[in-house]
Amino acid sequence: MDLQLCHGGKPCTCPVCGKTIKYKGDLSRHMRIQHGEKPFNCGDCGKSFIQKWNLTEHIRTHTGEKSFSCGDCGKSFSRKQTLTEHILTHTGGKQHGCSVCGKSFTHKTNLLRHVDKIHKERYQEKN
Repeated sequence: MDLQLCHGGKPCTCPVCGKTIKYKGDLSRHMRIQHGEKPFNCGDCGKSFIQKWNLTEHIRTHTGEKSFSCGDCGKSFSRKQTLTEHILTHTGGKQHGCSVCGKSFTHKTNLLRHVDKIHKERYQEKN
């Protein structure tokens, strides 16, 4: 596929589905999202990714790099999102509330575990 066709604002056509696309970057994004193209490959294991930042995060699983550190306790994380969620444990920010009993949790996964363990058993007892 020749991505150079999309320059100077002249439209080009997706070689897979025929959609008309105006800009080179839009064609690249279209190919990745609509047609599953994964141009970013891990040199260690060969796994492919749609976006470069996904590859960057994946590479950290091979290197063990943990670039994001908590200012309160010093614990390190490989993903910024994980650090952001961790910080809530220090601030008491329990933003995930149970709609059944009102109990709140810092992490969504803890809320889901709670609902599955506590409320699922109650529903099974009633039936």
